[in-house]
Amino acid sequence: MTTPLSASDAPLENRTLREQVADHLREEILSSRLAPGTELGEVALARSLGISRGPLREALGQLTAEGLVTIVPRRGAVVTRLTRREFIDAYQVRAALESLAVRLAVPRLSTEERDELHRLSAAMEERAAASDTAGFFELNRAFHRLLVEASGNARLAAVHAQLIAQMARLMEKSAELRGGLEQSAAEHRALLAAIDAGDAVRSARLLEEHIGVPQRVLDSHAAFTLFEDEDTDEPNPRDEESPADG
Repeated sequence: MTTPLSASDAPLENRTLREQVADHLREEILSSRLAPGTELGEVALARSLGISRGPLREALGQLTAEGLVTIVPRRGAVVTRLTRREFIDAYQVRAALESLAVRLAVPRLSTEERDELHRLSAAMEERAAASDTAGFFELNRAFHRLLVEASGNARLAAVHAQLIAQMARLMEKSAELRGGLEQSAAEHRALLAAIDAGDAVRSARLLEEHIGVPQRVLDSHAAFTLFEDEDTDEPNPRDEESPADG
């Protein structure tokens, strides 16, 4: 699938060109304006952005390192398709990272950081009640990012930020898998209660449960339907079971 950038995109200014091009393409990808599988042809993109191919190649290399772009033989740069299996793997890594982050963060959270977590949680509940998925996930990302940054571990925060960028397009699907916005908001509320109590162990356990996607749900027919558009080549493990496995 090849989808050129909109003709309305204005040429980029000649300042920090590689970063600016990378930021522009990253936003196009994360907003799904450039859908998974889209071919990022250098000639067409360079013409659309009003730049030479050199800075574009550098930007594509950066996005490849971030996992948002994949270099495919005979096709070139393509927007990465995150499969169902990769999505599950990413959630498992995210659970491990954030569990460690909250263990580190709980003893050192400032009053201002706690207040901000409560503000974000309350705002998420409002967005959930209004069925505002986009607004909910913007607040959700800020909540989890604050917890990770409060850990004080810069390397952990950097790895986490890269992982979240790769997962961003499928966050809404994760809400469907875990029971919707209201369920997610309730889990944040319970997590905050443990944080306020200063219980780092319980906070980490609740966070792992919040982020983790139960295997029985992911193996269900509903989960395969959710990922059908991005995971059509992956067989359902239930279909591969022999009669003796039943």
